[in-house]
Amino acid sequence: MIMKKMNALLITLLLTLLFTQTSAAKTVQEMEKEVDFAIEKFKQEVQGGEKFLSKVKGYLVLPSVIKGGFIVGGKYGEGALRVKGKTKFYLSMSAASIGLQAGAQEYSMVIAFITESALKSFYKGNGWEAGVDGSITVAEWGVSKDISSISFEKPIVAFIYGEKGLMAGVSIAGTKFEQITP
Repeated sequence: MIMKKMNALLITLLLTLLFTQTSAAKTVQEMEKEVDFAIEKFKQEVQGGEKFLSKVKGYLVLPSVIKGGFIVGGKYGEGALRVKGKTKFYLSMSAASIGLQAGAQEYSMVIAFITESALKSFYKGNGWEAGVDGSITVAEWGVSKDISSISFEKPIVAFIYGEKGLMAGVSIAGTKFEQITP
């Protein structure tokens, strides 16, 4: 019974991932509202989040990343790149994977560009792919740890928060980002 439910959930998730770009096109206003909400959620859930975001050169906000798989998996999300609090452009994030995996998950993600050169590299990259050169890390912090006091060694740091669902392991390696027009 559990396996049938997992398969049904997986099929639904994969169909959603497949048709998200074409069938659920969002308006600029909808995207902005979702991004604003995700930033507020980040500031609430991550101690020091507001101060941290004010220090970085720019940040990418993905309000809803949907991930699922059963041996073959994928993930998809849409968001915005913000510099000094203003949206520069919208983009999508997608990835496919194969291996020992099962489940479905939804989460929000903020990718912070600590240095100006990291932000410029992202701007220049057409279809930028995360995790290729090891210059990005997924941050792990304790609930009581203030992230604005942490010194990050990598020029790009990803924060994953608001997880829902059942799927072990979150990675952004091999994830492709492409500019979109809502």
